[in-house]
Amino acid sequence: MIERPLDLDAVQAFVRIAELGSFTRAAEAAQTTQSTVSLKLKRLEERLGCRLVQRTPRHVELSAQGAAFLEHARELLEVHDRAFAVCAGARQRLAIGISDHVAGPELPALIARMNAQDPQLLVEIRIGSSGDLLQSFDRRELDAVIVRRHFGRSDGEILTEEKFGWFAATGWQHRAGEPLPVATMPEPCGVRVMAGELLDEAGVPWTEIFVGGGVTAVSAAVMAGLGVAALARRMLPLGAVDVGPKLGLPELPRLPVVLHSRVNDSPPRDAIAALSAAFRSAVRD
Repeated sequence: MIERPLDLDAVQAFVRIAELGSFTRAAEAAQTTQSTVSLKLKRLEERLGCRLVQRTPRHVELSAQGAAFLEHARELLEVHDRAFAVCAGARQRLAIGISDHVAGPELPALIARMNAQDPQLLVEIRIGSSGDLLQSFDRRELDAVIVRRHFGRSDGEILTEEKFGWFAATGWQHRAGEPLPVATMPEPCGVRVMAGELLDEAGVPWTEIFVGGGVTAVSAAVMAGLGVAALARRMLPLGAVDVGPKLGLPELPRLPVVLHSRVNDSPPRDAIAALSAAFRSAVRD
């Protein structure tokens, strides 16, 4: 019989560190300090009698014992959540909007992180343009949104900033003397407006060659060889290249990704914190 059971908060801290690869991100997800997370891990390691995490200057790695313990730690937390849900009553609902320019290939992993934070939380995710999602947020149709910084707004929490570039398919050539063919998203897309204004200011003739209903459609047009598009690198399919320097196109700025949230109650607040930390980690990588 185990004389002292494991501290579930410490186990949760270890799982966050392992999944996010960072003490800082784990602290953000738990809405606490890095020192608190480190202390919880230290106590867990002392209780287990082994080192779970190997710390390096740039990142953290699991030890052999940590990798073996991780699966059991997840199972322990899942069993706890199922047991707690028996008496928890009705499931809480959390409606989140994520901009199409933000919801990249990491979205399945981000959703999994939120579910791991609280499997009993009913999460509804809506994908759309930043402008449309902000309007829905202001109408209180969404509890939180993660969007590109919208012109004229300074509220919200900046999660990260992403570099954009002018991307085209490998081998694509701009025909001399013709306007630059640009694939875009429809208005009110802020990236579309920004790209057009920068081209106009630089005196680069351009024309819309394709208007897609989302980043996936715009990326498909780029890879089909229709023209160029202003996109973040992590949103691109394999094989796209940045042709901005070669064509002398204006440099695109780093664009902030902003969280707007009115969620104050736990566990939805904890799920938003976990999503934000996971997103920072994904974009950083």
